[in-house]
Order: sequence, then structure tokens, then C-alpha cells
Amino acid sequence: MLLDVVDVKYVEDFKLRIAFENGEEGLVDFKEYPKISGVFEPLKDVAYFKKVYLNKDIGTICWPNGADIAPETLYEKIKKNDSNTRKF
Repeated sequence: MLLDVVDVKYVEDFKLRIAFENGEEGLVDFKEYPKISGVFEPLKDVAYFKKVYLNKDIGTICWPNGADIAPETLYEKIKKNDSNTRKF
């Protein structure tokens, strides 16, 4: 099941609160992404990481350099830790 992201909020460090169209939301820690090179390399800088935004056209989060993360990957991350997930 593919669910679009409908909201994203920066929390702290490399953590974002992400909400999906089915009403579920959760906290995702992206601490491993700054270790990845290529399009994710600028995310090593927290100031740049905080520039995350919701791209409604593709239903997921993006950064100004074109980096994005598939919504199904984000959903899987919040579901791995059910104590981190809330449904509204």
C-alpha cells in the first residue's frame, strides 16, 4: 500500500515527525543518511537537513538539491517502532 506523506516537521538533530494520509504519524531518525554520499551528502549539515519540505506532487519529503525519500521507506521506518506511531 502506497501512502503519501501529508506533513513533515523538523524535531531536532536528524529527526523528523512525518504524517501520512491514513492519519498515522511517527518520528523518524535519519542519523544514518548523513553517512551516505551522493545526493544525501548535503544532509550531513543539520542546517541543510532542516530545509526539508513536503512535495505534494510526489507525496513525500524533499530537500532543495532534489534528494527525496520514498514514502514507503518512511512509512516502514515509523512502523518498525510502533511506540513511535500515532493514528489520528
